[in-house]
Formats: sequence, structure tokens, C-alpha cells
Amino acid sequence: MAYYDSPALVRTRSATPMTPEMSKILPYVTDKTIARHLGSYGRSLDLGHAKNYFNPATRTVYSRYQPNDWFLSNSVNYSMSDKERSFAERLRADAWRAVKETDARTRNRQNDVTKRLGERVYDISFWKSELNNEINAMAAEIENLKEYKRTCEKAFADTANPLHIAEECLMNREKRQGIDLVNDDVEKSLVKEVEVIKKCQAKMKKVLDKAYVQLKMDRAAQHALEIDAKDKHHAQNLDDRMQQLRNSSAGVGYVPGIENIDNTITIPESWARYTQENIARSQKERAASERLRGEIDSTLRQCANDMWNNFNAVNNAFNTRIRETTDARNKLQAHLQRTMQEIFDMERNIALLRKAIMDKEQPMKVAQTRLDERTRRINVELCNDPVMKSLQREVNEIRESVRILKERLKASELSLARLIKTKANLEHDISVKDNSLKIDASFCMGMRKGFPMDPKVGPIFQMPIC
Repeated sequence: MAYYDSPALVRTRSATPMTPEMSKILPYVTDKTIARHLGSYGRSLDLGHAKNYFNPATRTVYSRYQPNDWFLSNSVNYSMSDKERSFAERLRADAWRAVKETDARTRNRQNDVTKRLGERVYDISFWKSELNNEINAMAAEIENLKEYKRTCEKAFADTANPLHIAEECLMNREKRQGIDLVNDDVEKSLVKEVEVIKKCQAKMKKVLDKAYVQLKMDRAAQHALEIDAKDKHHAQNLDDRMQQLRNSSAGVGYVPGIENIDNTITIPESWARYTQENIARSQKERAASERLRGEIDSTLRQCANDMWNNFNAVNNAFNTRIRETTDARNKLQAHLQRTMQEIFDMERNIALLRKAIMDKEQPMKVAQTRLDERTRRINVELCNDPVMKSLQREVNEIRESVRILKERLKASELSLARLIKTKANLEHDISVKDNSLKIDASFCMGMRKGFPMDPKVGPIFQMPIC
């Protein structure tokens, strides 16, 4: 029992118990309506039953409680009142202390948060400044690399004119198809003819590819820096506005449950490390871009000094290759004739197998019909007799025969498909050989008969210097 709970009041029995004589005096009340037992006072409640009657129980004197019970009840009420007042006074004192403590704690916490917001704004401003500096440096480096790349592209384009005829031969031979795109002696001779230019083109193409990739890497690093700087600008404005926010500021309001929402994805260490990694990545890409610009400059200077043309006769290599191609084409045509004959024979074999499979359909229908009809026997006639077993074996044997024939048919069809594919390959190869003969004998040899060459040619082109 708590100290402010009142003790239970016990109702004692009357000191004057109901005797048998008293029970005879008291009437037995059958009407439970309260108004009928109120006498004249009940008329306002039930005017239709205003009849008075004498109740002998009103003259009976007996006590419901003892005087001690009465005094005890008053004492209990006094004690309970004192306890409740004392408890209320302590509760008011505790409430006042709680108000003071919570008010001080709230002010201190708000001031601490405001201070931390200021520190956060300073940190964001610092890293945003670092990001902007790196963005400007990366933008300047991208422009420089684009200029070097443009110069290298122009130099690469200028290598096409000096050896136009030799390059026409190479381009025509690039029109060969399939397996004829082979690095044969003719190809090696032509490559040797323009090996210096091809070497320079390969170098310039290589550095151009590197420049293309490096520009993508630089732009990706710059994009990451710009996104980070944009996010920090937004966060700085938001935190700066939150730092200036006070209890009297407009726009403040309740957001129920917001303290339970945690949509953060970083911690201060990972937040700073993310920006540091972006800056480090940009610095690394800038250093790689500077090294690539140096490589482009050295490549252009080397090619400007090395590009000379040397003429080498390759007519014998062309004639040899033409003879080899002609012999190969004749042999392919002979194989094509034999393959077409085998395709004809295989098609007849497939037709025979299909007919054999179709011939098995009627026996299978007869056997399965017999089995089906015999299932309609009744009672004891449903006997697994020798006929039943023979029919089952017959169905299985026909099914096995059909399976074997289908396997043979499938194998034959696959073989036919391979033969047709071989035929197509042979025809394609023959067309490839005809195309190669046309290129080598007509185009290349036709041009090389009057191949121009001036041994007194100076530098191939004036290489622009970055």
C-alpha cells in the first residue's frame, strides 16, 4: 500500500441483530419501486402512486457503524490530506528544479549545436575553397591537353599525302575478305615500303588514344570535384542558415519523429576522406596529363625528323601471291563439286530415313489400339496373359526402332547441314579468292606499274611543334 493510499473502511455488523420478532414486525415488500416507499416525498417522482403507508421499520433503532469507526474515518482523511499535501509540495519542488535544469540543459545544448554548426560551416568553406582551386587547375590542364591533342591530330592527318600511292595499295588490300586478310609477303613488302610513316602513325595514334582516354579521366575527375563543390556549397548555405536560426526566428516548427530519421551516409572522417580522395584523384590525373603532353611533344618532334619515304619493289611478291591465289581457287572449285555430289546423296538418305519412320506409324497405331481395347476387359478377364506381354514388347520395339531411326535421321540432317555449311564456306572462299585476285592483279599491280617516286624529296611534312 502506498503512503498516500487510505486504509480500507470495514463495515461491522449492527449491534442489534435482527431477531425473529423483528422480522415478523417488518413487512415483506414485493414492490421494488423506490418512489412507492418515499411517502409524500415520492409524489413528485410517481404521481400515479401517491398512497402512503406505515413502515414499522422506521421506528426500529440500530446503528450501521460504531463511533470509533466515525472517528477513525476522520483521522484517516486528515492523515491522507497531510500526506497528499506533502507529496504535492515535494512534487512542485521537483518540477521547479526539473524546469530549471531542463531549461539550462536546452540552452547549453542549443549553444553547443550552434557552435558546432559554425565549425562545420568553416570546415565546409575550407574544403570548398580547396575544391575550387583544384577545379580551376584541372580546367586549365584540360585545355592544354586538348590543344596538344588537336596538334597531334593535324600531324596525323598530314601523313596521308606523302605516300598516297603506297597507301592506296594498302587500302585496296584491306578490302580483301575473310581468310585472305593475311599478313603475306606482299603485305610485309608494302609495310616495309612505308614503315617509317606507319611507325610514326602508330606512335601518333597511340598518343592520341592516350589523350582521348586521359581527357575522359580528367573530365571525370573534374566532374567529381564539381559535384563535391556543389554539394558543399549547398551544405554550407544550409548549415549557415541553420546557424543563424534562433528560437524567435520565423519558419521554425514541429517535425514529429524527425529525430528518429537517420539518412546520413558518412561520418566526419569519411566525409573529409571523400573530398581528399577527390582532390588526390584530380592531382594524380593532372600529373598524368602533364606527362602525356610531354610524350606528345617528343613524339611529334621525333616523327618530324624520321619521316622519309623509301621505295622498294614488291612486284615479284605480288606475282607470286597471284599465282598462289589462282591455284588455291582452282582446288577449292574441285572440292566444291565433290561436296555438292555428297549433299545430293545425303538428301536421298534423309528421305529414305523419313519414309522408314513414317512406315512405323501404322504398326504402332495397331499395337496401341490392341492394348487400349484389351484394357476394357472386365473382372477376371483382365489377365496379364502372353498376348498382353507381346503387345507391350511390340510397342517398345517399335518405339525403340523409331528412336534409332530418328537418331540416324538427326545425325544425317546434321551432316547435311554441315555439308551445306561447307559448301557455303567453299563458295564464300572462292569469292574471296576472286576478290583478292581482282585487287592484287588489277588494282595494285595496275597502279604500281607507274608508281611515282622522287628520291630527292625532302621532309615529308612540316610537323607543327607545340
